[in-house]
Amino acid sequence: MSHSHSHNHKHQVEGKNLLFSIVLNVIITLAQIIGGIVSGSLALISDALHNFSDVLSLIFSLVAHKLSKRKASFNQTFGFKRAEILAAFVNAATLVIVAFILIYGAIERLIAPIEIESNLVIWLALLGIIVNGFSVLLLKKDANHNMNMKSAYLHLLTDMLASVAVLIGGLLMLFYKIYWIDSIMTLGIAIYLIVVGFDLLKKATKILMLFTPDHIYIKEIVREVHKIKGVNKLHHIHVWHLNEEELHLEAHLDCTEDILISDFNELLHQIEKVLLEKFEINHINIQPEFKKEDPKDYIVQD
Repeated sequence: MSHSHSHNHKHQVEGKNLLFSIVLNVIITLAQIIGGIVSGSLALISDALHNFSDVLSLIFSLVAHKLSKRKASFNQTFGFKRAEILAAFVNAATLVIVAFILIYGAIERLIAPIEIESNLVIWLALLGIIVNGFSVLLLKKDANHNMNMKSAYLHLLTDMLASVAVLIGGLLMLFYKIYWIDSIMTLGIAIYLIVVGFDLLKKATKILMLFTPDHIYIKEIVREVHKIKGVNKLHHIHVWHLNEEELHLEAHLDCTEDILISDFNELLHQIEKVLLEKFEINHINIQPEFKKEDPKDYIVQD
């Protein structure tokens, strides 16, 4: 069985940006919890709760980022390359869970609204916007290249947007005494969390379940490989992401002739070139065969 690796230039994710964001979010979380209790603002407490989930998610993301850099061993032949995908999954799940907790609290407060100290709400919301906005800028570049960083980035971005919503609510309460707006803003924050959290959760789940990536079409791969001279049939195919950088293909290849290993090496080189250039598959594991009695379906239930 032949196995090959091809690596493109990788974006280097900066873990120190995560650490700095953790420190900033611990500060803002403590300030908002105290401010929410003093002012009576549910939106401020909900923002603090979301900030606390941010701290946990950022710590989890940082640990996963460090683990993903560990080298493979006899006991962990892939190393911890999936740690960041697992972190993204957990972080996305916490976004959705926090959202439902906020919805429950907002509905309760709508039924029994209370007067809120709006000045404190406004100042703490401004603090949240500044701190989370800065953290968002720190992680923005990494978020475009890494699902784990994107999950952390989304936590911070939604927190910044939540602080904007809390600020608007605080101004309306200050000038118009519309205290029920606090609950409406909380509901809006929660719905947005569900939308972004569910999308990331779905993507992380697909990778963890070894699903074929959305942009990969097995039949198209087969068509391209079958154009290569010496290939009879590519079958028993599996395509999956190990992590965001490594896209694997495993398959059996029935050859048209009973060729030498050196000839198969040349054939494999052509297949690798096609799969990398047209499908960005950079890890290929192919079992050569010649008139072997086994299932020849593209997808075989192992």
